[in-house]
Amino acid sequence: MEVGTRRIVHCNVTAHPPAAWTLQQLREAIPSDHSYRFLIHDRDSIFSAEVDQQLKAFGLRVLHTPARAPKASAHCERLVGTIRRECLDFIIPLGEKHLRRILAEWVTHYNQGRPHLSLGPGIPEPAAVFLPLQGHDRHTFAQDCKVAARAVLGGLHHEYRWERIAA
Repeated sequence: MEVGTRRIVHCNVTAHPPAAWTLQQLREAIPSDHSYRFLIHDRDSIFSAEVDQQLKAFGLRVLHTPARAPKASAHCERLVGTIRRECLDFIIPLGEKHLRRILAEWVTHYNQGRPHLSLGPGIPEPAAVFLPLQGHDRHTFAQDCKVAARAVLGGLHHEYRWERIAA
């Protein structure tokens, strides 16, 4: 997750992640022309010395969180809790492939449709949105527009947008 934008950059699933798998996920998440300066991670064994060396080769400064200090990785802890509360508390994954599909749809919703209070409230990847205002009253909208809803995760969440009504 990019801390400044709250955008989830990469998401994947495995039962027992070795360091080599973690390194591959970081290769997929970090583009070659990145502008990142730091990567913060805890002291889990999946972040081996080899992983840290590769990250330094990517041009990143690796910051380790203190041992037994969950508040030091508050953004990550909050994201994991949000995934659990908003998604996995309501859906039982039937396997690894199913969990991947669920998380892929939820990450798209998180990045492109879910407002984030920390962003004022904003969206990490906002789409071009037009606001069909008409006149001076902010509660009057153009007659050729309606609010359209899109169900996310089978109706667990909804996203709303303006649509023009076909003539």
